Amino acid sequence: MNRKTQCRPWLADDVRNDRSWIRPLDPTLGDDLDRALQHADETGKAMLDWTPDDFPLREHARAFFKNAFDSTQRDWGFCLIRGMPVERWSVEEARRIYWGLGLHIGVCRTQNRASDIMTSVKDASGSYKVNGGRGYNTNAGLDFHVDFCDVVSLLCLHPAKAGGTSLITSSLAVIDEIRRTRPDLEDALRTPFYFSLQGAGADDEPPVYPCPLYGEKDGFPAFRTNRKNITAAQEYFEQVPRLTDQQVEVLDLLDTLLPDPRFCFSMNIEKGDMQLLNNYTVVHSRTDFEDFEEEEKKRHMLRLWMTLPNSQPLPDDWVAAFKDTRPGSVRGGNRGKHITETFLDYERRQAGYHGMRNVFS
Repeated sequence: MNRKTQCRPWLADDVRNDRSWIRPLDPTLGDDLDRALQHADETGKAMLDWTPDDFPLREHARAFFKNAFDSTQRDWGFCLIRGMPVERWSVEEARRIYWGLGLHIGVCRTQNRASDIMTSVKDASGSYKVNGGRGYNTNAGLDFHVDFCDVVSLLCLHPAKAGGTSLITSSLAVIDEIRRTRPDLEDALRTPFYFSLQGAGADDEPPVYPCPLYGEKDGFPAFRTNRKNITAAQEYFEQVPRLTDQQVEVLDLLDTLLPDPRFCFSMNIEKGDMQLLNNYTVVHSRTDFEDFEEEEKKRHMLRLWMTLPNSQPLPDDWVAAFKDTRPGSVRGGNRGKHITETFLDYERRQAGYHGMRNVFS
């Protein structure tokens, strides 16, 4: 990756007026996915034991999905694949196909206390703004945040009856706005903010980590925020340094700018859509939602957290958060409490296949 292929700042009107970020799926690629799943199932292996060869894709199909993920590392920093034929798959078939696709892209990260490799973004009557709360198992509107990976990918099996609108904002455009209107706060963006892991860290790592909200490495900017987790670190961990007045002012300003209609683009994710977001240049949220009564119609998305072989370098002082800041490294994720040898074997095998550095091996 070089300076010419970086992500760029954008405004909501830019996205609204240029739909090049939408990538329609050629219907024949759905047949490729079906054939790949049949082959993988015939191996008799568990998903974590699959290799890319166990989920074989023709070059056209592999290139389509790889190019979509690669596109998140330049230009908009996001894209939407439209037309995945989820209506002809059971939920379990969709899970296996989604996992098989990920094998050709990079290394999946574990996401929670249970060390799940894939999560269902679905209301399970969870609580959001509580100690240890997570948003993916609730119907709540979410604070603007980023996830613990290079790219977060959502595959929509069923949209909500109402609401659940995806909100995305270019963090690069917001940083430009802060520099223009409040240059006195830029230094505060680069100071350590402490984030709670919300109980999703491994037993051998601290429950909080320091990470500036903004920094650069080799000319590549990176932004990170999650006010809920910053607030939790302040409320539940006395050893954490208190936020300075300027840091609080930064967070308050972000609460104003991130949802501002000039910057924030609203996107309805429909059945069969796959949304891909770069977590260093795009901040995301969603509105609260109302579900259908029937279980099979409830809002349901599958989520993968991916690290990519062509990812950007991260600021050196982000290492406590990501464990590795080098480009193309296996990094991030919530290790959780249930990492298995099978997962570690998967992690090593995938890193080797994609030529990625792996500090976890």
